Amino acid sequence: MKNLPYFCRGEVVRGFGRGSKELGIRTANFSEEAVDSFPSDLSTGIYYGWGCIGTGDVHKVVLSIGWNPYYKNVKKSVETHIIHTFNEDFYGEVLSIIIVGYIRPEQNFDCLDALIAAIQHDIDEAKNLLDLPEHQKFKDDNFF
Repeated sequence: MKNLPYFCRGEVVRGFGRGSKELGIRTANFSEEAVDSFPSDLSTGIYYGWGCIGTGDVHKVVLSIGWNPYYKNVKKSVETHIIHTFNEDFYGEVLSIIIVGYIRPEQNFDCLDALIAAIQHDIDEAKNLLDLPEHQKFKDDNFF
């Protein structure tokens, strides 16, 4: 994709509360202002990259940009899943991400289980792709 890598930083805000509760997959959600700053020609879908909270360690991330058709959102959102186990919430903290690749377009699902299976597949794919040298180099970028 021509807009990648894409660098973004913004405050983590409360989302719909579905990531942890319904999906078992925690996400950090950008504010509306941060979402509105994304390039309009950046396709909706599932992406992967690197991210950190505040000045913390840099971790692999997978993120969804779009309207989440399964939930029929009316507002575009950017929801980042940091592939790391955190014991605390980080609302109000600054999330910095570098999006380095695209996995797939967003799609609708017949049931919650199918959505969860797709997200798990996306996480596995992101982990593998981020091990490639051309993506690994962004982990140490001065942006963080």
